[in-house]
Amino acid sequence: MKRVITTAAILATAVLLVVGCTPGSGGESAADSKTFEFWSFTGINQKAAVDNYTKAHPDIQVKLTEVGSTTETAQALTTALAGGKVPDLVLIQGDDLPKFMQSPDNFVDLSTLGADKMKGDYLDWVIKQSTTKDGKVIGIPTDVGGLAIAYRTDLFKAAGLPTDRDEVSKLWPTWDGFLEAGKKYVQATGKPFLDNASTSVFFQAVNQGTERYYDADRKLTYEKNPQVKAAFDLSLKIHSAGITSKITSWSTGWTAGMSKGDFAVVSAPSWMLNAIRTNAPDTSGKWDVATIPGGAGNWGGSYLAIPKRAKNPKAAWNYIAEMQSPAGQLAQFLRQGSLPTTPSVYSDPQLIGKTDPFFSNAPIGKIYTQSVLGIKPFYIGPEDATVGSEMLNTLVSVEQGQVAPGDAWNTAMTNVKNALRG
Repeated sequence: MKRVITTAAILATAVLLVVGCTPGSGGESAADSKTFEFWSFTGINQKAAVDNYTKAHPDIQVKLTEVGSTTETAQALTTALAGGKVPDLVLIQGDDLPKFMQSPDNFVDLSTLGADKMKGDYLDWVIKQSTTKDGKVIGIPTDVGGLAIAYRTDLFKAAGLPTDRDEVSKLWPTWDGFLEAGKKYVQATGKPFLDNASTSVFFQAVNQGTERYYDADRKLTYEKNPQVKAAFDLSLKIHSAGITSKITSWSTGWTAGMSKGDFAVVSAPSWMLNAIRTNAPDTSGKWDVATIPGGAGNWGGSYLAIPKRAKNPKAAWNYIAEMQSPAGQLAQFLRQGSLPTTPSVYSDPQLIGKTDPFFSNAPIGKIYTQSVLGIKPFYIGPEDATVGSEMLNTLVSVEQGQVAPGDAWNTAMTNVKNALRG
């Protein structure tokens, strides 16, 4: 499901290494195929998906543990795989997956359970990321994070800006246009336009390129890639323009700010819509969704995997096979907005016709599938999460006044290199 990003890295919380020994980690695993333990990360309402499954299968018991952020979940899984008690099923955020793909023997080859018959259901560039060179399928994709912009229509109206989503999209065909719209908003209201530049700009723009932190030969090139530098500089430019609230994503101030109108705009990959609904339920009908500057891109996407030492792999696989089938992903999108990775449903009338009343009946099916169909996939490598987290954290430090904008790039490069060595 949606991915609470590497953004988890924004949260300076302690690593939950103890999770490998807590309830939900395999310590009470049942001996039958009707019970399985499931680790997920927080912020995506995984419980709703599990509840839907158990409602359809009342004889099945799912022991769900929301471990923490995406980063914390990956760290807890790493610890468990090293000798702790593993879950039967685990959700792995897309940028964290390459590290686990380096040791595929830690996981069940899902082809042995039926994934060989499902591989063709998924976007080729998505399933490719969880398939080894010799054809083993380590994870089944749950969703893809097509990009868009969520904005407050009431606040735009008060600022004298257009509120119609098509007119709003015309304001920012490019990120420079987005910046100009932000300046107009701030000039008219004296209030911040955007939540922050780190997540809502950098993590969007860097995911719109043809290459990110690795080149096509799978070599780390983040320091020399002009697309990465351009996304970083864009974030600094928007920060320096004074149009953001400087509130870090997923902080308590950020979630409260959605309800209070502390900012009018949030970059919103498809899974973010559920976060807005959850964090600001009293703002229903005040939001709408417009096109992302640049028109396309992807941030997020996750995979379900089964550790090799799982006690009940069959029960876990049954969940994957049903919930991540084209029909299952379509149903999840209709319930919660998780954009399917199964292109066969992109032309389904239910998806194309899907509107969201919370977001002023925005045609989210059309908006997000168009964003995904415009993607030019790039290689995601084993250090992507580390590189992205350090660059993002440096930009957060800039917003918090801890790093000068002029020092930001060199600081980020130093932090990345130190993290890679560590």
